[in-house]
Parts: sequence; C-alpha cells; structure tokens
Amino acid sequence: MLENKLGLSSSAELAREEERISKKKAAELFENGILDSLTPGSFSALQAIHKYLFDEIYDFAGKVRTVNIAKGNFRFAPVMYLDEAIKKIEKMPQSTFDEIVEKYVEMNVAHPFREGNGRSMRIWLDLMLKTELHKVVDWSRVDKDDYLLAMERSPVKDLEIKHLLKSALTDEIDSREVYMKGIDRSYYYEGYEAFKAEEL
Repeated sequence: MLENKLGLSSSAELAREEERISKKKAAELFENGILDSLTPGSFSALQAIHKYLFDEIYDFAGKVRTVNIAKGNFRFAPVMYLDEAIKKIEKMPQSTFDEIVEKYVEMNVAHPFREGNGRSMRIWLDLMLKTELHKVVDWSRVDKDDYLLAMERSPVKDLEIKHLLKSALTDEIDSREVYMKGIDRSYYYEGYEAFKAEEL
C-alpha cells in the first residue's frame, strides 16, 4: 500500500481515486495546452507530466524513485544507475518511428517513478510521435493483453511492440478522445502487489 495524500488505506479505493484524479488531470494537460509547452522526448517533460497527473495523490509525483522495483522476475533499472540511465535515454535520437519506440522502451526499463510510469510515458510517447511524425497512437486499437506482453518482451526484442503501435497510428493528433484512451486503466498493471519495492 503506497502512502498517499488522500489518507486512504485501501488499495482498491486508492486505485479508484488514482484513476479518477489522473484522468481528470490528463484531460487538463491536453485541454489547457500544457503539453505544447513541453520539450518532446526530454526527461523534464516526462517529470512534468507525471507531477501534473499525480501531485494531488503522492508526495513523490515528478520525483525520481528512491526504491528498487521489480515486476515478476524483471527488475527495472537499479536506483544507483537510474540517473545515468535517464541521461542516456534523453540523448537517444527520436526522428523516426523506430527511434521513438526504442526510446520509449528504454524509458520503460528505467521506470523512473515509484508508480504511474505507464500512463505518464504513453502521454510522453504520443508527444514525441505528434511532434516528429504528426501521428499519435489510437490506443483503442491496441489490445491490452498484447500490449502488456509486448512491453514485457520489449527489452529483449522490440519488434512486437513496434508492430503493435505502428498498426495503431492515426493522424488524429488533436482528438481528445484518441488522447484519453492512453490513460485508460486497462493499459497499466492493476494492483500494487504486481510490483515489489525495496527501500534503500
């Protein structure tokens, strides 16, 4: 159970409130033009997105995590190497679809925040795609299970996630409905028990 600003002690209740608030904040990011002021592909942009989505819920919103986390047998980047990993990812090129997805995959391996990485990174991904290629992902055309499996396998082989996302690209870059699909709860791991954390 993550400590939260809402004073909630039920994981299920926290998950519901987190979804409600983060969706409201995601809509504000889009509607108020805040995303347009961010530098696509920069870590500062990802931090700003994360902070905006989760600041009402967690003290760690927008802050690089200070715990090691794992999903199943996969360990995300260790805290001691996280800052260096983020710097390297930020310098990765992002002028083609393949480069953008490779950058997205590497940031997922880094998993810089304690919670809320998936939602923040999908907005970050779409911001790069929109700026560089004038396309975004229509997440309603991406099967949830296929996406999660492809992301799990992407650090070893990223062809699957590239194919999945490329087939869902749309030029409806100004559609609020298309944008909001990336924040849908079904696209991130449900339940905090999915992640193990070790306090440093």
